[in-house]
Amino acid sequence: MIEKRRDERHLRARELDYEGWRDAMRIHCGHYTLNGIRPRLFDGKVETRDLCGFRAVDISCNAARMESYNATRVERTKRDACRDGREHYYVVFQLAGRCTLFQHGQAVDLATGAVALVDTARPITYVSEERSNQWVSLQLPRRSLVSHLGWEPRGVCRRRDGTAAGRLLLQLLLDGVEEEGASLGSANPYLRLTFYDLVGALFAPTDPVPVSIHADKLFARICAIIKDRYTDPTFGPRDVAAEARISLRYLQKLFTVRNLTCGDFIHTARLDHAARLLRRRIVLSTGQSISDIAYASGFGDYGFFLRKFRGRFGYPPGAHSFDP
Repeated sequence: MIEKRRDERHLRARELDYEGWRDAMRIHCGHYTLNGIRPRLFDGKVETRDLCGFRAVDISCNAARMESYNATRVERTKRDACRDGREHYYVVFQLAGRCTLFQHGQAVDLATGAVALVDTARPITYVSEERSNQWVSLQLPRRSLVSHLGWEPRGVCRRRDGTAAGRLLLQLLLDGVEEEGASLGSANPYLRLTFYDLVGALFAPTDPVPVSIHADKLFARICAIIKDRYTDPTFGPRDVAAEARISLRYLQKLFTVRNLTCGDFIHTARLDHAARLLRRRIVLSTGQSISDIAYASGFGDYGFFLRKFRGRFGYPPGAHSFDP
């Protein structure tokens, strides 16, 4: 049923010559170059739809190769990626034909029905020995996807064919591409999250997620945010995520891979500050009450402060001296 609807829709798309196809690709997908083909014997199609704010692109090409080439190459160079400045990931379904994707030192074979996740910010090459190929892809903004997943895909990823998540994602994608006029689910933000969740289910790494340089820098910025704001009793993880412009889920994962929680990190900063104020109280004989110190350290509940302090240092704040 899916293949029948897909073929009927694709027949309605306008056929393009090589220059028209190249220009359409540059508008919708960025700069790509075909190598090893005869431009006069080329035809292709590029059809787009808006899908919940994402762009879905249906691409096909039918290329006669030059005699000196064994395969057709669709290539996106480092210069192309820098020129476009695109910050997306593509979920790519191979609907017809077969090709091999090369990106970031990895090679992935895609037969009909296979799905891959590729990074538009990096060079990529599609190589195919078949004359006809067809792909449908979904463009997902990098920052939003990484924030939702809590990990950053590297290079090109492929998942085995026929998974439930893959079938659901393809069904939603083809339904959206087939829609005429109004965008499918454009007013439903939950449907956008469904796409992100399905991508996560398809491409989540089996090994623990490595901490990237980008994540390290982001975590350092988050720590700085907390150190600037922890004395506010109303300040919590949601405020940290909002100020860092990431999702709460991603914030939690940044702490989880370091065997921490954001809430505990905030409480630790407050307790350390309270310990400093208690030492200052002794040295300067300020007479500042312990309840005032608790509030000045970001604790709105004095009883909660007492429990946390004893749990951290092993004795009540009134017994605190120079040695924490």
